[in-house]
Amino acid sequence: MRITLKGQLRGHEVQWRRVVVRPVLIKQARHLQFSYFDSRQDITKNYRGGEAVAKLDEVLALPFSSVTVKTTLEDVHIQVTREGRGIFTRKKASQGERVPDLAHDARKNLPLPADKADTFLHATGIMNDEGKVIPAMRDKFSQINEFLKLLEHTGELEHFEKSPLNILDCGCGSAYLSFAMYHYLNDVRGLPAKLVGIDTDRMLIEKSNQHGRELGFDKICFQQSAIIDYVPEVAPDIVLALHACDTATDEALVQGILGNARLILCAPCCHHELHEQLHVGAPFQPVLRHGILKKRMADILTDTFRALVLQMMGYNTDVIEFISTEHTDRNLMIRAVKRTSRGDKKYLLEYEELKVFWEVTPYIEKLLREKECWPY
Repeated sequence: MRITLKGQLRGHEVQWRRVVVRPVLIKQARHLQFSYFDSRQDITKNYRGGEAVAKLDEVLALPFSSVTVKTTLEDVHIQVTREGRGIFTRKKASQGERVPDLAHDARKNLPLPADKADTFLHATGIMNDEGKVIPAMRDKFSQINEFLKLLEHTGELEHFEKSPLNILDCGCGSAYLSFAMYHYLNDVRGLPAKLVGIDTDRMLIEKSNQHGRELGFDKICFQQSAIIDYVPEVAPDIVLALHACDTATDEALVQGILGNARLILCAPCCHHELHEQLHVGAPFQPVLRHGILKKRMADILTDTFRALVLQMMGYNTDVIEFISTEHTDRNLMIRAVKRTSRGDKKYLLEYEELKVFWEVTPYIEKLLREKECWPY
């Protein structure tokens, strides 16, 4: 049993992307567990008695546009239209006739829990034969789970109407996050998915294809190709670019935009292209005088331009922390969800003002203009 609230009514803002409420049993006493999700984190609180009722009233009063109630008897979905009209749908319970799960289990907050044996984690050397995470692999285990949590936090997995999902991983490299996503969607979430990974490194492609065969993943394949030259056989639903170097990230974003992908997850790596264009004077000359500060400024500006372009193209876009710097210094992610065919023109104005001030032309703009896909 659970209630899931998400989306936001037109003209309103909601602090949380999604709120999930479910009953739990703690020390033989019933509580309501509230899980609040935003673009950066999830927060879980447990309440009982009158306090639980008050918190539930508080959550139901928030201007969410979608409410789903799942019980052991039926599923009820309420969708509020832009005009403020509520549409109610009922269907057979997806949970069947089971007794409600009241377990208060913190490990459920991890897509792939540390204390639950997992065949994929074992096969990839992250877990040992006893189903425990190997200490030396703790960082990789954390990165996999943070990536999968950020995927879940979009709230989009429940809304894909087609099956299977088609995933394109651009600059896939060793592809361990690609494999993790494929495993999670197909084997844990029960969402049929196919994945194609592309990279220019022939040896990595051969190794990844062999690894896929060893894992028994028959709907995953890897092909040698430059990102911008690749022509997908099927338009991707999800595009990944996880640590694609420099302008390869821009090429991946353009692949997602051209394919009208519903979801784009991009973790940029190095930023060289815009760095060479930065020559602006006062008041930023003291910043650009120092190599490391100039590099960081180029990083920030590059990803700001990328986020603005995605917003111009109708994507709801967040720039968020991928994973704590404790585990990797490449910890930024651009997460974009397609919402409209074109975004608000204010994003174009912001983009142009930023270009004029810094006297630069971002590579992603050059690519989109070459593809005759510039939005305005």
